[in-house]
Amino acid sequence: MIPAARATGYAAKAVASGPATVAPPSFDGQGWLVVINLAVMTAAFVLAMMMAVDLIRHIRRRWRTDRPRHPVTVWRGMVLCFSIGICLRSGAAAVVLWGWNPLRPADTGALLWLQRMIDPVAVAFGLTGLAIAYLSSPGVVYQLRRRPFPFDLWTKLPMLWRPAAIVALAFAAALGVVTTR
Repeated sequence: MIPAARATGYAAKAVASGPATVAPPSFDGQGWLVVINLAVMTAAFVLAMMMAVDLIRHIRRRWRTDRPRHPVTVWRGMVLCFSIGICLRSGAAAVVLWGWNPLRPADTGALLWLQRMIDPVAVAFGLTGLAIAYLSSPGVVYQLRRRPFPFDLWTKLPMLWRPAAIVALAFAAALGVVTTR
């Protein structure tokens, strides 16, 4: 056990004075739950980051031609807000799980503090996405019903191989790190 006197901050002192667990005590020693959370948070971070970067590229590429009130611009803004919110929230949770180390309570406490600082920002992005969706829904629904645009999701199914591979790699990495801690 590390003396709590060396740890700074409440979170660091709680980690130092608590049991030396391989994951936060809230997992109650359930390794399978740690694996699932670590894999899902890591995969969600990577996938949301990929989506956000892709949307930012599209927005920058079409900056001069897209209009602020056009349904495509509204959709991109809404999904970008959701992507950034998911990226921040799951990224912070993944960093805490990857960096959990009761032997270094000051570092672990700093990660816990950072997660709590990021949480409100992530929720703000999510709520902004919800606000955009709510405010734009009458216009977007009207636009979609005016000129229906049927699309086939099944033709795009092969595009999900890379995200599926990221999820599989995240699960493999999580399983590896939890079993070797």
